Amino acid sequence: MNRMEAQSGVRPSASILVVDDTAANLQVLTGMLKDRGYRVRPVPSGKLAMQAARREAPDLILLDINMPEMSGYQVCEQLKADDTLKGIPVIFISALTEQLDKVKAFANGGVDYITKPFQMEELHARVETHLKLRRLQIETEEYAHHLELARARLKLDLELARRVQRGFLPLKLPEISGYEFFAHYEPAYEVGGDYYDFVPLAGGRVAVLLGDVAGKGVSAALLMAKLCADARFCIMTDPEPAAAFTRLNCLMNPAGIGERFVTLVAAILDPRTHTATLINAGHPPPLLYHRSTRTAEEAVSGENACFPLGVVEGFVYSSFKIQLQPGDSILAFTDGVTEAMNTEDIQLQTQGVFAAVAGQEFSPRALGEQVVKAVKLFAAGRIQSDDIALVGFGRMK
Repeated sequence: MNRMEAQSGVRPSASILVVDDTAANLQVLTGMLKDRGYRVRPVPSGKLAMQAARREAPDLILLDINMPEMSGYQVCEQLKADDTLKGIPVIFISALTEQLDKVKAFANGGVDYITKPFQMEELHARVETHLKLRRLQIETEEYAHHLELARARLKLDLELARRVQRGFLPLKLPEISGYEFFAHYEPAYEVGGDYYDFVPLAGGRVAVLLGDVAGKGVSAALLMAKLCADARFCIMTDPEPAAAFTRLNCLMNPAGIGERFVTLVAAILDPRTHTATLINAGHPPPLLYHRSTRTAEEAVSGENACFPLGVVEGFVYSSFKIQLQPGDSILAFTDGVTEAMNTEDIQLQTQGVFAAVAGQEFSPRALGEQVVKAVKLFAAGRIQSDDIALVGFGRMK
């Protein structure tokens, strides 16, 4: 179909190759088909039929079975062995007095058969039916091809987005004497909405942040990128962590995030005083682990948790400090950890995280690795449906 035909909506007449070694049959078939507007190419032998088909592939072939040198069955076999021609529908022609092997006809790739003498209405009905089926087949193949190209482009785009997103994450863990850090990030898809960061601050302090954008996929990843940039800016330019969160909330509210929101938890570590200033914006409470007693508790109680970012415009956030004793660790995680589900549709929840570390002695890094291991074991047999991110630190001595 050329561009003019496509724009006008006019469908070009179908091309039909008629193969019969009897001249009278060729003449009758050609006349009947031309009267209906088809472009007909008559050929008297199987050999010439193959040459004609290879020169210009027809939309349909009417093929006599009993021909000298090369039978209709043999012609059909060669057509179906040719990758270019194998999709062309073949209707076999057989005289009533001839033995028609229907099983062989369909086994060799024929789609139908017509007996001689020809009945005009039957001929046209069968021809039009198989031409419509052929057009549908071609359209389906073209759609599948375009769909495959679109999938390939999407895969490349998502891979690029994954690389860009990973570029927002820290390349290495902080190195502070007497402290050990841990981070783990595992998106459920090529890109995700979880994010963590280590932001160096004045006086040797470091801000440890972990956030989770509601939702998944590309839109969540884009909002995560904004969160990463804005959070760094606010934390680095405002000396008071709670004020930085209040300012960050103001930046997130007009971001056009609609029904989406962001949970974020931050711990500003001051290694000189061994204190951590915590702010929790609607995030699952971090775990506070005491190596001396081999016990764990919530580092942020419910009364100290604030609204997620982007929910309440003008909300004023608050912070509080905790003193880190030798062996104490703080581990924050996204809800991909607590909402990990087993094969019985039961969630791990916060109690499951605490149970995984209770009564054992861990370094800060080993603590994080233990929780990751617990999630994997609990969710074994289930496909990961949410991003998993953990970040933590602890006082070694």
